[in-house]
Amino acid sequence: MVFENDSSMTEFILVGLNMEPDLQYPLFILFLVMYVVTVLGNLGLISLIVLNSHLQTPMYFLLFNLSFVDLWYSSVFTPKMLMGFLSEKNIISYRGCMTQLFFFCFFSISECYILTSMAYDRYVAICNPLLYNIVMSPKVCLSLMFSSYMMAFSSAMAHTGCMLRLTFCSANTINHYFCDIPPLLQLSCTSTYVNELEVFVVAGINIIVPSITIFISYGFIISSIFHITSKESRSKAFSTCSSHIIAVSLFFGSGAFTYIKLTSAESMNEGKISSVFYTNTVPLLNPLIYSLRNKDVKVALIKTLSKRKC
Repeated sequence: MVFENDSSMTEFILVGLNMEPDLQYPLFILFLVMYVVTVLGNLGLISLIVLNSHLQTPMYFLLFNLSFVDLWYSSVFTPKMLMGFLSEKNIISYRGCMTQLFFFCFFSISECYILTSMAYDRYVAICNPLLYNIVMSPKVCLSLMFSSYMMAFSSAMAHTGCMLRLTFCSANTINHYFCDIPPLLQLSCTSTYVNELEVFVVAGINIIVPSITIFISYGFIISSIFHITSKESRSKAFSTCSSHIIAVSLFFGSGAFTYIKLTSAESMNEGKISSVFYTNTVPLLNPLIYSLRNKDVKVALIKTLSKRKC
């Protein structure tokens, strides 16, 4: 991938999360621990799914992809963020910035569509249980993931390509801890109208399509659950959806809260603080949500650990 434009800018300075010198080392320790737990948690969940045959089902295939994306998603900006806590000037090259922007867009949009595919999977499991293995066949699951990654790739290319057309003159200080679209648009010394239009269209598609699909899926799911007469079956149906509902709420809710009011420097400062939740905390919580609330994963973990002891 070649990143070139007419901009004379060769590097940017990332302001980072906090300007207080006394907080740099405590924040470094905090985010280092969070990153290590995120990596271990997602790698652990990936390993359990691969090593245990009873977890190799459509639901866990989608969960495997979610953990895979979360692992790389957190790695796009956390290492650079950690370096920033220990450096007087957190410098990132122009090419590095555009690369970071591309992969941030790719993995975040991938997560949107994987969570959408997981909602469809739960819809089929609860509303059409007898046809589940036919509807959610390996071919369908692969098609869902291929479509998710293709949508993410094309959207990331659109965002990055439009950013490459901008010219950055003298201002090179990004008021953020990674190269995100809003703070980069603020630095441009040329018109950002095309970029704003592109963000409106592409982001709109990637928000509306997953949101409508998830709402429709859960509308049918809730309707089906209320028609179940057995309290035990109803409780089991709710429990199979609860982890996914929590994951969707955390990701979409925190993202919406971060970007919905980025219109000034003050809101940008608030935005980069709240963005920690969906960039660092969500990838940390997802493996915990799907393991602590899932009996199959707990059983797989016990079996795997007992095999290692033997």
